[in-house]
Amino acid sequence: MTSEFLSGSTGVNAVIIRNVLAQLKSAGIVNTRQGSGGAHLAKALDDITLYDVYTAVECVDNDEGLFHFHENPNAQCPVGRNIHRVMDDRLYAVQAAMERELKSISLADIVADTRKIISEE
Repeated sequence: MTSEFLSGSTGVNAVIIRNVLAQLKSAGIVNTRQGSGGAHLAKALDDITLYDVYTAVECVDNDEGLFHFHENPNAQCPVGRNIHRVMDDRLYAVQAAMERELKSISLADIVADTRKIISEE
């Protein structure tokens, strides 16, 4: 696949596609060739999970987590001074649950579901 083809399919600028492909290449998920060679998967569909893609494209800062918020809460406000004590553990649990689910879904699952939907059209 070329970045131009993927751009046309997704409606995302080809430069952004190339940046994402570079991240996926660094993670060992795709191989790329300049020019008309494009990108292809470096592993079998069964060996790539949505979690692999999620971590490869750096959606989340590992130190801050998915739900990074309120860097400077107001210590004078009862909500502000306690927001992290109330929310952080809950939000980490939500992130962990989402990541477990992403680990259970392979690209093979996505391809199979896509083919099924297309055949039903």
